[in-house]
Amino acid sequence: MKYVALVYYQERLIEAMSEREWHDLNQECIAGVERLSEQGHFVAGQALQPTGSATSVRVRDGEVLVSDGPFAETKEQLAGFYLLEARDLNEALRLAGRIPPARLGTIEVRPVRDLPPKDETGETP
Repeated sequence: MKYVALVYYQERLIEAMSEREWHDLNQECIAGVERLSEQGHFVAGQALQPTGSATSVRVRDGEVLVSDGPFAETKEQLAGFYLLEARDLNEALRLAGRIPPARLGTIEVRPVRDLPPKDETGETP
């Protein structure tokens, strides 16, 4: 079963790190991905640029609205994600607990929901 592990932390903590601390954290993440890959748990993942680079899109009454910044102002910001393969939620939680930025913030774990197959008839049930 697939689970996404969303990595959240306060960007100000990262901004306060020295270049060496930031480098070391990134190296820990790389080593963690290698370990997860070797164990067959890592499916995909990416780090995200800071929220200052975010743009949000909404559609209201048929109009596309674009605004600078993240979807919501929060205490912790979404920094990246890991897509994991795990037997069950308990294993996914154990794996998420080994993601290095968990020390700085929160790792939100959610099961992936598969979409239903495409309706080839085009009819709505």
